[in-house]
Amino acid sequence: MQESQFIDSIHAKTKIRLTFFSKEDGRPLVRLCAPMDFGPSRRAHNKDNRYHLWDYESDEKNHVLSLLPNQVSKMEFLNQNFCPSEFVTWPPNWFVPRDWGQYS
Repeated sequence: MQESQFIDSIHAKTKIRLTFFSKEDGRPLVRLCAPMDFGPSRRAHNKDNRYHLWDYESDEKNHVLSLLPNQVSKMEFLNQNFCPSEFVTWPPNWFVPRDWGQYS
């Protein structure tokens, strides 16, 4: 199941090649991402669990993707590590507990 592999990737701090349907672009996109969390969005009205990822390859600027499972077409779990300090610049309040040092 993708959810458990996604959570394993959070703990291992490994990147994901993500294929998802972009509502904004109206087509599938492929992005290199870091998994950040799995749980509901604090901003969206829909409180269903979703994948929260850091998008390294956004066309505007690096940013967070929060996608419902039905928006995700494919996740390729890579052997490339990431460092949370690359993008965590706020005091996090994660849904998935993890040991990211000062970022846990």
